[in-house]
Amino acid sequence: MGGTPSNSSKSPDENLESLSLIWLDAEVDNSRENIDVQKRLRSIINYLKTFQDPVECEKHIRSVPDGDRMLFIVSGGLGRDIIKGLFTDKQQLVTRIQSDRERKKKGDEPILITVQGQSTSELNGQFVHSQIFIDVLLRIKSTPADKDELISRCSTIYKGNESDLKVVREFSKKYSPDKALWWYTRESFLYRILNKALRVQNTDLLFLFRFFIVDLQQQLNNNRCSSPVRLYRGQMMAKDELKVLCNSVDQFISINSFFSTSVDRYVALGFLDPSSDDFGQVLFDIDADPTVTTKPFADITKLSYFSNEKEILFMLGSIFRIVGVRNDNQVWIIKMVLCSDDDHNLKAIFEHMKNEHGGGEKNLLSFGNVLADMGKFDEAEKYYLRLLDQLPPDEPDIARCYHGLGNVTDEKGDYDSSLEWHEKSLKMRIKALKPDHPHLAPSYISIGCDHFNKSDYPKALESYNTALEIIKKAFGESHPDIAMCLNNIGCVYERQKNYSKALECHQQALDIRLDYLPKDHPEVAQSHHNMGNIYRCQGEYDLALQHYNESLEIKTKSLPPEHRDIALTLENIGNIYKDKKEYHRALEYYKKAEHIYCHSLPPTHPSVLQIQEYIRYLS
Repeated sequence: MGGTPSNSSKSPDENLESLSLIWLDAEVDNSRENIDVQKRLRSIINYLKTFQDPVECEKHIRSVPDGDRMLFIVSGGLGRDIIKGLFTDKQQLVTRIQSDRERKKKGDEPILITVQGQSTSELNGQFVHSQIFIDVLLRIKSTPADKDELISRCSTIYKGNESDLKVVREFSKKYSPDKALWWYTRESFLYRILNKALRVQNTDLLFLFRFFIVDLQQQLNNNRCSSPVRLYRGQMMAKDELKVLCNSVDQFISINSFFSTSVDRYVALGFLDPSSDDFGQVLFDIDADPTVTTKPFADITKLSYFSNEKEILFMLGSIFRIVGVRNDNQVWIIKMVLCSDDDHNLKAIFEHMKNEHGGGEKNLLSFGNVLADMGKFDEAEKYYLRLLDQLPPDEPDIARCYHGLGNVTDEKGDYDSSLEWHEKSLKMRIKALKPDHPHLAPSYISIGCDHFNKSDYPKALESYNTALEIIKKAFGESHPDIAMCLNNIGCVYERQKNYSKALECHQQALDIRLDYLPKDHPEVAQSHHNMGNIYRCQGEYDLALQHYNESLEIKTKSLPPEHRDIALTLENIGNIYKDKKEYHRALEYYKKAEHIYCHSLPPTHPSVLQIQEYIRYLS
């Protein structure tokens, strides 16, 4: 008998969990013993990548996302200086990895924490949008097809891993809403995949998981704590993340995952690893009063898979304030208090954005709109198209989907497609509504934007003025949509070099927006940005910088950190410094803008190509 054995234990290319296993060995796939060990390892850590070439192995390791953890197996002398143990017996190797996996279940599981300053100048838009995202996600009604799709996805991911596939099949057959916490606390694919999906904001997975998240929320609500309690959580944290928290005393933090704690301080300390050089030991010391929050937390001891852990679980998105940090024998004690959802200084902008999306039950259109607001245009497009496939003919939401698709293709720089979608939306609306109905105005505004982006300024102006007349007739002379029209008309005048008229329009738009919108609303930032453009064109660089900086400050409060609109203002600040021949500062802002553009836009987008050309010119 001979030949190379077949390996059906290979992992899929996609890793939905936070932990992975890397095995570098010239014979890793060439012996039956190694193939058998791979199968046993995948029952402990599903994502196993094997390499025979050190260069390819290093390339893969460098591609692993920030926050993911790796265990590394290497043969011979290559790894003597970088791995914790040397094992010649394969069973000892499997046992050690099982031990490491057990230790990493909770204390080493990465969590996503958004830090917010208590003063409004330090607020960050990621905080607002993560809360809005959760709010809308949990109000979209689930269907049995969602669970079926999740099961199918997991079955593919765990193909060849019989131990996890067995649990997937069990979940498929036996899951019920009253067992959500039991399933979440069980060491299984659900806990591992959901936690990573929350940390990296995997939209597709979170959409499929929403039935499970809603069930968890309901169980936490039904069993919420009724009296104040002192709680603890042991956490191994990357040193840069720990530094941020240590510098955040008296600031708010949002935990964008379910947050597990214990009433027993020593249980929490047990999750720490004093031998780790790469991670800091953190003990969260938390005071939680159930009367000051709208998000539930509950003693889940009787509902948990493990009934001896004295576990208190917080709903995802819970908000805390750091009140003190100290170091005690190499353990960082971070003292926190649970806050009401209304305590933080983002309440006004949060409530306004929440109202913009409306109350009640949501659908895929609402989800697409939230994703578009977050600058996730490819994902928004996907959900608009998905809804179109589900809607019957002449359903009003079809026109809204067309409009949303026009908006995202516009953001992606495909102005011809954007115009087609917006014209289809307008055609449907004209068919169903009166000629002066206010719902027609957004279509005329967007069609005007398409003509503007295609440099057809007379047509843009015609569309904007049509929208303006409709809005004035419906709402009077002062309304946020009037401000939008004035803003866009001002941009046309700027391109036509009629700067006095442009500035007049932008100032009127800003005045209306400040009357009707929270001062940190993105549309207020838009007005400041456009006024900065006019002053730059007039050579008034100090005034331009003043408005750009005001715009940037608001955008960083109200938009996610990698939103394209932030990059646009950074680029224009760079333009000011280039005009002033301060090339070093210009390059600094251009590089910040490029980082965001490259994360939010396709590589062929005009904004990406232009900023890269600026950087090459100044480098």
